[in-house]
Amino acid sequence: MLRRQPASAAMDPSIVLGALASAVMVIDRDGMIRYVNGAAEQLFQSGATYLCGHAITDLLPPDSPVLSLISQARDEALVVSEYGIALDTPRTGNRTVTVQAAAIAETPGHVVLSLHEQSIALKIGGSLASRNAARSVTAMAAMLAHEVKNPLSGIRGAAQLLETSASEDDRILTRLIVDEADRIVALVDRMEVFSDKPSVERSAINIHQVLEHVRRLAENGFGRHVRIIENYDPSLPPVFGNRDQLIQVFLNLVKNAAESAPYEGGEVVIATAYQHGIRLAMPGTDTRRHLPLVVSIQDNGPGIPEDLRPHLFDAFVTTKPSGTGLGLALVAKIVGDHGGIVEFDSTPRRTVFRVMLPMVQEGDEF
Repeated sequence: MLRRQPASAAMDPSIVLGALASAVMVIDRDGMIRYVNGAAEQLFQSGATYLCGHAITDLLPPDSPVLSLISQARDEALVVSEYGIALDTPRTGNRTVTVQAAAIAETPGHVVLSLHEQSIALKIGGSLASRNAARSVTAMAAMLAHEVKNPLSGIRGAAQLLETSASEDDRILTRLIVDEADRIVALVDRMEVFSDKPSVERSAINIHQVLEHVRRLAENGFGRHVRIIENYDPSLPPVFGNRDQLIQVFLNLVKNAAESAPYEGGEVVIATAYQHGIRLAMPGTDTRRHLPLVVSIQDNGPGIPEDLRPHLFDAFVTTKPSGTGLGLALVAKIVGDHGGIVEFDSTPRRTVFRVMLPMVQEGDEF
């Protein structure tokens, strides 16, 4: 038999709404947003501080069916819903959602809006798949270091010994052996960044200082031809992470975005936001951390080819003629080591990579 909870044990409704995967918003009689849950913050890529107080028409186009449902629910005091509504805005990207609008009887004129995207589970699955790809690269790095790098040092040494007594013509061949051995060792050294090394030192990091450093590097180098736009939430708390590694993550992502953007009219948008409701286990521990800090890197390039998307975080997968295919694999490795997740959405003229990271919590050791 179910037992009624005592009044003293009543749960804060905002906690329940924050745990929902559906985006929930409250719209008042003037069309202003009065409440958003964590999923709505994630959907519109903005924190509650920014969204609340703005009109819903600031987020949706005037001809959006969502606005019609809000008006219908308000005017007729009904619960109305519609399936398969296309949501295509600069903040949300191109998504298909189920929308429900319900009038709040206790507060005339106010409407609760719920938007549910069926692909949420697929996105989380894809984010975790990037972790598995990073683990496979870790195993490969360990194998290469043991099975390839060590024997190469013996081959190189033997070639150098032969060189001392070889003729001038043969020295060209021994020199070739040494040079090729050095080249392979250099490649293996690059792979060793994926190896399971002791935990790096972490501290409270201002993510905006990291992004500002990356932006300066981009504007003075590979990103000179693009317009870099910043859309930051200045109220974000510190990230619990390693500054150098986070610079490497966002340098790789911004570089990819800049190279994907068109040479004429290219844009890269770097944005930060705070969201609720995402928790993930830290690698190697039983601890589960909240991942409220979201950094997104968006470009207006042609998009990622459909056949490449399932393998995007695998090592040696690249669309660049001179690329090594290690950049996104390294991003997945570092973000996974931080206890975060990385995901992406891609359509023509809009590709977004989102990195979700933990904030500093009480008890973190610096």
